[in-house]
This record gives sequence, C-alpha cells and structure tokens, in this order.
Amino acid sequence: MQTVQLAIQDPAYRTALERALFDAGSWQVVAVAAPDSGKGGVIVVDARTLDRYSASLEAPERVVLITRKDPEHLARAWEAGIVSVVFEDEPIGTAMLAIMSAGLRAPHEPGCGPEAPAPAAPARPCRRHGRARSGEAGAAGGGPCCKDGGSGKEI
Repeated sequence: MQTVQLAIQDPAYRTALERALFDAGSWQVVAVAAPDSGKGGVIVVDARTLDRYSASLEAPERVVLITRKDPEHLARAWEAGIVSVVFEDEPIGTAMLAIMSAGLRAPHEPGCGPEAPAPAAPARPCRRHGRARSGEAGAAGGGPCCKDGGSGKEI
C-alpha cells in the first residue's frame, strides 16, 4: 500500500480527495500540514503549500499540485519540476488519475506499490491426450497435441 500525503488547505477538497482515495482501497492517506519528502509515496499539495515548501520538495515527479488556472502558479510548478497539475475546478477523478500516475513514477519501497505479477496459469491439458497443448507453457518437448479441444482432430 502506497502512502499519499495530503497537504491541502481547502478542507472540503481535502475531505473529498481523502474519501475517494480511501474508497479506492490501495492508498494509505495521511493529512499533513507540511509535506515530508523524506517519506515515500505521493505528495499532494495546493498552491499555498507549494509556496511555503517548494524548496524542500525532493523528487518533484511524485508531487501532485492542486491549483487554480493561474499562469504564476503554473510557472512556479514548472520551475519546481512538478509534472502533475490538477486544476481546483476539475473533478476529483482527475486528481485521482494524477495521484495514480505520480504513484507509478515514485520510487517504491519494498512491500509498496504494484504487486508482482501473478504466475502464469498452468497450461490446459488436451482433453484427448491429457498433455499440454502445443505452444502453451508446460508443453512437453514442444510436440504437437490437439488444439481443437479434444475433438480428435490432430493438428
């Protein structure tokens, strides 16, 4: 489970975002007054928080900025190296996508982030011969076997 630090001053927006992240079920959400770059995961800030802490924000690729459509705020985000910007009037779903994207870019700690892929399913045996089908994982010697589901037709 990856951590998301929410350093957002607007309580209504913060609560809505907290609720959406909680409902998604794959995030540990922590509301903070000041973001801590020393902790892993994603950091979500608003423009006021960015103004106060931009110098201390390391790894800007894992920061999501929530701001209004203001050229000055966008310029500060660009200068800080932030690549994920969501406007305040956009739906919470847009912020969720930005957080997911930042989560993929963030360095992962052991036990955090995407899980290892599931092992491949075992090969389905041919109904006729009981061997793995040709070309599938587990096919002994790669020899041909029925690919037609066991209708008796060899290929």
